[in-house]
Amino acid sequence: MAETTTDRRGIYIGDKPLMSYVTAVVMQLTSQNSDRTTIKGRGKFISKAVDVAEVVRERFLKDKASLGEIRIGSGEFTNREGRQVRVSTIEIDLVRKA
Repeated sequence: MAETTTDRRGIYIGDKPLMSYVTAVVMQLTSQNSDRTTIKGRGKFISKAVDVAEVVRERFLKDKASLGEIRIGSGEFTNREGRQVRVSTIEIDLVRKA
């Protein structure tokens, strides 16, 4: 699942296999001529977001992509039961090298 904002594209990490997200990031950085993309994870998917960024950077786009800004935080979200819970978040920018 991908979202397009003003100038930053985002991949939200969830339950799909790791390689599904790696493929999505590589596609955004190569075939869609995007100069950057953002990998977004929250809660238990933070570690998978980091893994996606590292696999893309070290295996698929070696010497073609680098880490940009990394933002961490937390926020209040409503869970399935309707309760407010605090969840940690991470956003990792990957930038295509010129």
